Formats: sequence, structure tokens, C-alpha cells
Amino acid sequence: MSLFDILGGNKENTVVFEAIPASLDEFKALPQAALSTPYDTAALTVLAFTVYPSDRDAALAMLDYLRGPRPMSPMDKQFIRDRFMDSDYVPRSYFAGATPANDYTPDTPYKIAMKEGPKPATEGMVKILVTSGGADSPRQIELRLAKDGRWYLWEQYILSGIRMPESSNPWA
Repeated sequence: MSLFDILGGNKENTVVFEAIPASLDEFKALPQAALSTPYDTAALTVLAFTVYPSDRDAALAMLDYLRGPRPMSPMDKQFIRDRFMDSDYVPRSYFAGATPANDYTPDTPYKIAMKEGPKPATEGMVKILVTSGGADSPRQIELRLAKDGRWYLWEQYILSGIRMPESSNPWA
């Protein structure tokens, strides 16, 4: 029996956002910011990375919020900065409708499709697989259930390379 079964959750889910938050306060005001399900925290992770190209400080504050009692280290922040050196479209690829053909322009409202991943070896952990319009297979976000009943971001593997937007690809 999976943690999702115990919590009465679904194995697949879509989280919908009406808009991309511009600040940490707007981010925390979203209903998903209660971090009551792994899907909410995973979707908010994508949302935070979507903010990064326009406001790095706000995005990093959002990610620290999602990490709860385990804030990012300087190395974590450097890793994120390095991933955004050449492109800013990877996070947008996780929204429904975003593909290389439309330069990863998502449909609105913003929808993120996810499903439960393979069972982690550690109790209280869940892996969520997030679908990208630019990758052949879903990418993983790992979450941890804390004593306060909230799901916190433990690790993410969603910033790895995907297909380039067709407008940027001379071979497309």
C-alpha cells in the first residue's frame, strides 16, 4: 500500500493555477501553499521555477518556503542559476499546451499533470512524476512528509534539458 493510498489520494492528478504569482506573498496566498498534498507541493515547485527568469529573489524565496525547515544552500542556488544560463523555457514545458512548436507557451489556466512515481526506499517520502511537453519521459520531484503534516520539497530533477523551442532551433 502506498502513502497515497493511506492518505486517500489519487495516483494521478492535475493542479490548476489561474495565474503565475509575482511575489512570495501571492505564492503563499494560493490554496496549494498549505502543502497538504504532495501534488500541491510538486506543482508549486514548477510554479516557483517559472518565476525565476523574471525575479530570481522571489523564486528562491518560494523554493525556500517549499523546502520548509531545510533552506537551500549556496550550492543549491548556484545549481539553479547554472540551469538557467542558456534557457528559461524548461519550467514552462510542464504546463499543459506548452510544446517546442509554440515556444513553450502554456495554455491558461495553467495546468500541471502529474502521477505517483516509483515507491521511495524511505518512509514518509513520495516521488511525483511531472509531464513535460519537451521531454519523452516525465521528470521527478521528491517530497517529504513532515511532523506538521505538510509535504515539503526534498529534491527535484525537473531542470534537466529538453527539446529546444523550434524558433531557437536552426535544425527544426
